[in-house]
Amino acid sequence: MNKIQHINIGGYPFSVNEDAYLKLDQYLSRLDIHFSRSEGCKEIMEDIESRIAELFKDYLNGGSIVSIEHVNQMIQIMGTPENLETHTESEEAFKQPEHTYYTGKRLFRDPTDKKISGVCSGIAHYFGVEDPLWIRVAFIFFGIWGFGILLYIILMILVPEPITSADRLAMKGKPINIQNIAHKVKEEIDDLTDRFDEWRDKWRRKKKERKSRF
Repeated sequence: MNKIQHINIGGYPFSVNEDAYLKLDQYLSRLDIHFSRSEGCKEIMEDIESRIAELFKDYLNGGSIVSIEHVNQMIQIMGTPENLETHTESEEAFKQPEHTYYTGKRLFRDPTDKKISGVCSGIAHYFGVEDPLWIRVAFIFFGIWGFGILLYIILMILVPEPITSADRLAMKGKPINIQNIAHKVKEEIDDLTDRFDEWRDKWRRKKKERKSRF
């Protein structure tokens, strides 16, 4: 008889068959070792586990126990460390064109490209529109009649911002696997570092300007 293990992954409790638990534990351990030297290792693993939890909830669809088949399906979608190493060795072959636009899989507000709350940018991602300006123009046009303003406020309240890197990948319609999650986390860390360096340089220039006045 297959024993049942009770685990928590991505903040959600699951009951897992023992064989499925062993394979999942081995899979996560391999990922942890692979990303242990990567910048943002903790964030990468947290986002990967959140995505695994989402997949398990979809697979169960009212069921109660995660099976070995569910774990195998998850690994097939997420990929393995070995796949990641192969992709890294031939990275150029897997790069998408710089100006490739996808249709979003989920609707989010985009806080990185917003005028008010990111609703228009999120809609642009969802429909694969290159420039959110056209969505903003549409809201302004309908806003003249009052409808656009009301709709915008409703969407601003109902549509969430992306929380994890998996959410941000889904917003832009990109595959949510370990390769893209790791790349997204690294990209966000680099962006945060660049903004901090820019702020630090501005602060130093202002400090020098103040000193030069005296």
